[in-house]
Amino acid sequence: TLESLARAVAEQDVAQLPQQLAALAAQCKEQLAFRCLAGRNGAYPAVLSACQLAAGDRELLLQAFSTLASLLDGQPDLLDAAGRELLLRSLRERREDAEVTLAGIRCVRHACLKHEHNRQAFVKGGILPVLTGAITQHGSAAELVRTAASALRVMTFDDDIRVPFGHAHDHAKMIVLENDGLRVLIEAAKAFTDNSGVLSELCATLSRLSVRNEFCQEIVDLGGLNFMVTLLADCMEHPDVVKQVLSAIRAVAGNDDVKDAIVDAGATELIVLAISHHLGNPQICEQGCAALCMLALRKPENCSVIMEGGGALAALQAMKAHPREVAVQKQACMLIRNLVSRSRELCGPILALGAEGLIAEARAAHRDCDDVARAALRDLGCKVELRELWTGQKGSLAQ
Repeated sequence: TLESLARAVAEQDVAQLPQQLAALAAQCKEQLAFRCLAGRNGAYPAVLSACQLAAGDRELLLQAFSTLASLLDGQPDLLDAAGRELLLRSLRERREDAEVTLAGIRCVRHACLKHEHNRQAFVKGGILPVLTGAITQHGSAAELVRTAASALRVMTFDDDIRVPFGHAHDHAKMIVLENDGLRVLIEAAKAFTDNSGVLSELCATLSRLSVRNEFCQEIVDLGGLNFMVTLLADCMEHPDVVKQVLSAIRAVAGNDDVKDAIVDAGATELIVLAISHHLGNPQICEQGCAALCMLALRKPENCSVIMEGGGALAALQAMKAHPREVAVQKQACMLIRNLVSRSRELCGPILALGAEGLIAEARAAHRDCDDVARAALRDLGCKVELRELWTGQKGSLAQ
């Protein structure tokens, strides 16, 4: 297939290109090993040349971009400056065309996953306004909105182990401050009240952008919180959506004023319901406990609401259901601790639910839980063996 494609490119045989590109794309989609084999044998330059040859032919360009996206999936190192420029130029020149825009954005997303250099180069090249602009311009195209939101989210990842630190935080700020990203995403959500796939993607992206106090507040002011609460109520049967909404609520609850708005909107009961309803799903149990944990932090009045709504009971049930899931155990311990640290009157009722035994088990089973479990037991008034980490013996602190 690669030899045939290379021949068609070399001879500029535009009539043969669609068939050869489609054949390569089909094989690339089968498994990563095939994509790597293609990548090692010159597939990228051949596909890039096909994209350049297709500049005036919409159908051919769509096929070329589709093949490029398949090839880049899992091997973003293949993309070079010429490919990046071609994608940016095509996305700008053909921004009216929803299909070409979608195909181009898929390429960008694959090229930026786990690749900090590509992310920074695309952001410098101006990809952020292209992505927010695509969501605004094609607001009724479900797949395009979902993919563009996902690509925005990838720009805020810090997932490339080859670099000591990335620009995730800076990119999140640029999306919000320079490209009105929060408004764009929340407005887009209004067109898809019955499409759980798009809504969960928009929620996931909003949670990645909640990196500053004022951004969390802006999400509430723009109606984002109401949309999340409604979504949680309406999509309780869709675990993927529930998980993303809980994660988004957890993120915006980083702002103390927003904590109160979330509780006032009746979200605590829905979070407890989500944990109980999906008790077998460790990720939902973890995110639900984490969201309640944020709402309880420094807020004694919220602790009473969470307690009355069955939050402590739901967390302990989650601990029972997932004894081996360290993340669930940890978040549940932190929630219990936050509930009682400023509301000592809640210790008795929580202990009566069997909290001490479950927290002690978590501490014994998971080293990572030791600190949070000990803190929870201490604040519950239980006897805790405190380890002295440093006693001042055998040498002094480093100067």
